[in-house]
Amino acid sequence: MFNKEKVHLGIAPIGWCNDDMPELGAENTFRQTVSEMALAGFTGTEIGNKYPADAKELKWELDLRGMRVASRWFSSFLLTKPFEEVAADFEKNLDFLAALGAKRINVSEQSHSIQGQMETPVLGNAKYVMDDAEWAKFCQGLDKLGEIAGKRGFKLCFHHHMGTVVQTAEETDRMMASTSPDKVFLCYDTGHFTFAGEDPLAMLRKYADRVGHVHLKDMRRDVVDRVKPEGLSFLNAVRAGAFTVPGDGCVAFDPVFEVLSRSGYEGWLLVEAEQDPAKANPLEYAIKARKYIREHTGL
Repeated sequence: MFNKEKVHLGIAPIGWCNDDMPELGAENTFRQTVSEMALAGFTGTEIGNKYPADAKELKWELDLRGMRVASRWFSSFLLTKPFEEVAADFEKNLDFLAALGAKRINVSEQSHSIQGQMETPVLGNAKYVMDDAEWAKFCQGLDKLGEIAGKRGFKLCFHHHMGTVVQTAEETDRMMASTSPDKVFLCYDTGHFTFAGEDPLAMLRKYADRVGHVHLKDMRRDVVDRVKPEGLSFLNAVRAGAFTVPGDGCVAFDPVFEVLSRSGYEGWLLVEAEQDPAKANPLEYAIKARKYIREHTGL
């Protein structure tokens, strides 16, 4: 199905320790996290809040375990900060990733984001909606960042995300239509499209040729169905178990794998399923995810 030389498997540390809620998994150390990733059979990771800030130290630790950095999250503030400030921060992140041999960076626009607000309903009316002028500023800024990334051999992969200005299919469509295909790629996330009430497969079919990075995230339908009526915030939905690893929820992954394979996707398939590690043992769920991917892709 996939070319094993060109498609790699990774897992995010967010199942061990949550960046937005550091009390979740506070007991899990960096070394335990990356050791368990390797033990479960993964060769890649993204960056968590407990990872060494020194690239040489981090690379040494990962090399010991046969691991690499696939990408990292970057919070852009193209609507609310001067572009020069955002670009300078972006360049620093690229420097760090380049020292680790990575070729992807996941950008999420965090201006006006409610994803980190513990008491704000994520499916209510609180989510910020951009006007036409803001859309233009945002998309022009993304193109500029994408150009910076491209000149350094990176792909800027935009992460649509619950609680942000690009959450829905309509918002993703407008962002993709208003940015350059050779500068801005999609960090395709099965879980966030599902959470937003969208069809993840339809979105993948539409943008398969612009997918630069993949987050594999499953959803527990019974939890998601409670979010709107109970007014749950994004973080409280995570605490309640909205997300899980592939094969443990309601997302149909086989057609997703088929479309990615048929499109000639090259890069990382990265399990990114934030849960409360006190309720969902990270190693157990990492092993479960790895087994599922092996059985369904041959990787």
